[in-house]
Amino acid sequence: MKLTLPLATLALSLLAAPALAQVPPPAISVTGEATVSVAPDQAMIDGGVTSDAKTAREAAEANNAAMAKVLAALKGAGLDDKDYQTSRLSLQPKYAAGISSGPSTINGYRASNRVTIKVRDVSKVAGVIDTLVGAGANEIGGINFVVSQASKVLDEAREKAVADARRKADIYAKAAGVTLGEPISISEEGSAPVPMYRSKMATPMAASGAPVAQGEETLSVTVSVSWAIKGK
Repeated sequence: MKLTLPLATLALSLLAAPALAQVPPPAISVTGEATVSVAPDQAMIDGGVTSDAKTAREAAEANNAAMAKVLAALKGAGLDDKDYQTSRLSLQPKYAAGISSGPSTINGYRASNRVTIKVRDVSKVAGVIDTLVGAGANEIGGINFVVSQASKVLDEAREKAVADARRKADIYAKAAGVTLGEPISISEEGSAPVPMYRSKMATPMAASGAPVAQGEETLSVTVSVSWAIKGK
């Protein structure tokens, strides 16, 4: 029985110690934001061929022949094999329209073959589209403009975001009559490592020579920073 009280006291002491350790030091926590604008340097183009025929075989054969011409044209235009890849293949029946009752009637088939093309020089986007259309592509699904080195570009925004956080913390410290110490935590939120701009184009395209505007990307960074408050 004599051991009961000391053991209970020790247990209470061990329970109380973590609670005391969890008290955070005085600090000012703010978020800083910054953006950097930059022109995209690459593009992704989605295009291909859709073919209609009375039978599935005829649709597939016509589509294969048309797509072979498109791929040959891309190769002839100087694109590396690694920069274009088949993204979708499909062969579907077509049904007669205007029938209100009874089973649907198949009146043909549609074959489609789409390819995604990486253009490593945005100044060549219009030329690649011309190549596609000239070779027989009748679908251009869209263009994605990409900043390939987005993380490096974001480094500038990161520096500006921390400076913005410091500016805000100084305002709060002055208003509260305290002095900022060293930063005790910094975390990044909501950066956009691979920003994109999507431009939808008419399908099918009636002619080549379509104007293409690459525009400018805005990359953003938000950081959360906590500064210790210096003791007096």
